[in-house]
Parts: sequence; C-alpha cells; structure tokens
Amino acid sequence: MDQPLQPVCTFSQRAQQLTSSAIREILKVTERPEVISFAGGLPAPSGFPVEVVRAAFDKVLAENGRAALQYGPTEGYGPLRKWVAEDLNHAGANVTPDQILIVSGSQQALDLLGKVLIDDGSKVLVEDPSYLGALQSFSLYQPTFVPVPTDDGGLVPEAITPELAAGARFLYALPNFQNPTGRTLSLERRKALVQRAAELGLPIVEDDPYGELRYAGEPQPGLLALGKDCGANVIRLGSFSKVLAPGLRLGYIAAHRSIIDKLVQAKQATDLHTPTLTQMAVYEVVKDGFLTTHLPTVRELYRVQGRCMLDALAREFPDTVKWTVPEGGMFLWVTLPDHIDSTKLLAQAIEQNVAFVPGAPFYAGKAQTNTLRLSFVTVPEEKIRAGVAILGKLIKQYA
Repeated sequence: MDQPLQPVCTFSQRAQQLTSSAIREILKVTERPEVISFAGGLPAPSGFPVEVVRAAFDKVLAENGRAALQYGPTEGYGPLRKWVAEDLNHAGANVTPDQILIVSGSQQALDLLGKVLIDDGSKVLVEDPSYLGALQSFSLYQPTFVPVPTDDGGLVPEAITPELAAGARFLYALPNFQNPTGRTLSLERRKALVQRAAELGLPIVEDDPYGELRYAGEPQPGLLALGKDCGANVIRLGSFSKVLAPGLRLGYIAAHRSIIDKLVQAKQATDLHTPTLTQMAVYEVVKDGFLTTHLPTVRELYRVQGRCMLDALAREFPDTVKWTVPEGGMFLWVTLPDHIDSTKLLAQAIEQNVAFVPGAPFYAGKAQTNTLRLSFVTVPEEKIRAGVAILGKLIKQYA
C-alpha cells in the first residue's frame, strides 16, 4: 500500500500562512464550458491585438535579436521607460525616466512594495473593500490592515484622520473603476485625498490598471498628477495587461527616485529584470501611438457588455438589490439584502452553472457577506442575459 507523501522540508511561517485565492478556486469551476462565469477579472480576448504584437516580436528579433535575448538592466528597457514617463507627463504628472521601474506585471509591483515598505505589524491603509490581489500580496509581509471607509462615491478622504494615518506605511487605493466595486473617485475627492495625504505625511500607492478603459463620464487626473501640486508622495502603478494583453506580464512603477532605487535592489534579488524581448516588443507596439487607435475599440466592447449587464440586472433583480454603475473598467458591485449570504448564493448558482465572486474576500476588516462582484467583459451578451436571469431567480427565493 502506498504511503502518503510526507513533506521533505519545513515550511517557513510565512509559507504556512499562505492560502489560495478565493477567485482562483472559483475559476477552477468555471473551466467547465457549460458554466456562465462572471467571476474572472480577465480582459476580453477579442480585444488582444494579436497580429500587431506578433509583428512587433518579429521585427525586434529580426532587427535587434541578440540584444533582445540578452540580460538587461533591472530598471527596464530605456526607451520604454522614457515612453512611460512621457505618457504620464502628458496626463499631468512630472516624472523623468529614472523615476520609472519596469516590472513583470503590476502584481510584481505590489510584491516589491510589500518587501521594501512593510515590516511585521506595519499599519497599511486600504479601501474597504479593496483589490484581493493586493491584500494577498501585502499579507505575506504581515501588516496590520486598517480599512478606510467607502461609500457610493468610493474612498472617503475625511475618514483618514491623523489617528488613522499615524504610523501608516502607505494608503493603497484604486481611484479608477475600482476592483471590486467599479467605483470612480470624483475630482473633488481626489484633490481632498492628496491634500490630506500631504498634510499627514502619508504615502499613497495609486494602482491604476483600468484607467484607460473609460467609456462613460469625464476623465479624471491621476493622483500622481494631482499630488505634485501639494507635495503628496504618490507611488503610481500601471500595467499593459488591460490595454494590450495580460500574457505579456508587463507593468511599471512611477515614484520618487529614492523609492525606485530601493525597489530596484529588491527586484534584482527577485528576477534580475523583466524580460528584455517583451519590453522591446511592447515598446515597438506603443511608440508610434498605436494605443490611440486601439483603445477606442476595446472601450466600446466593454461599454456594450457593461450596458447589457446593467439592463439585465434592472430587468431580473428585485428592487431590494443595489448595484454600482461603472464609468469604465470590467466590474460592478452588487449589494443584496442583509439576510442573503453571497457565499451560499454562489453554491446554489454553481449548481445552475453560473459563477461570480462573493464579496467577503475583498474586505480587510469585517466583511459584508451580502455583497458580490460581477465581471462582464468576457461573457457574450446572450449568456449575460441568461446568467443574470438565473441569479435573479435565486435571489428572489430569499424574499
């Protein structure tokens, strides 16, 4: 009889505290083709510019292949760093290329920031609810999370009191089409937030993977751009995952040079540098303004999908249910009557081949178990309507 496998090493305390992502576990279920999945935070594959990316890789390999296949500087490919800096400055920032670090996706950016900014027990302020991937990444470094209240307008700047901010290493925030709620911070709140952060000496980590995916409302300046006028310390994270393709695993950090220098040291110990070939190919794609013509198509795709879901919710859900109306991005947030537990609802939905993400994992503090996140960008319209109808029937059973 085979003996059960025994561990061949002793795991660190940090490793013993690791848990699987609630979303990743749900996605295992959604691999079944019959499942209508509103769970994944995946961009629509139909928006990937496959031929343009292929041509860029071919050109880089044909014209500069040996350099593309060689080790590169930890900071990143120089022309791409310059392009990122110019793009940010066009949006009102004031950064130089040496304030840009290219990373292997913004998830690596979160990990590097955790390494250089968090000690055991460090206070970290997060929106309530917040992006699950950030909570997981920061948790490895054992911070003390302090939730910052939010409402229908997103994060409430007035809630960041001197007592709340005292000793905090940073505030983590997603001002544009927030994951998981889809909310966008107003200009008034953005100005109030950077002003308050400057006064309190509180660094802000501005995570903006979805900012280019606006399909309604008016564009708002980033916190990095607003922060320069009042002296706020804003660390901005950006990604090419949502504007080109997530499989490229390419993102960036923009910050004060002293922060970038320390992040470079941490990245050297992590992976030496982000793949040179990928950086050179992405630069080849974006350098002549491709995103200006490409993104309107992606935005329109997401707008149509989002409108379809909003119409379906209005038609199928009872009046006791509320939801956000995003101006961009990929998600909306549903608040059920208090007596409905979305985790239990998920189990019933999966039995009928519909999946979503319960809201509880997105809370660093006390979870609101009557919430859930819906993603609409990878689901065909007919399946959006069918899936929402099933959810509506299940919710009405709780009335």
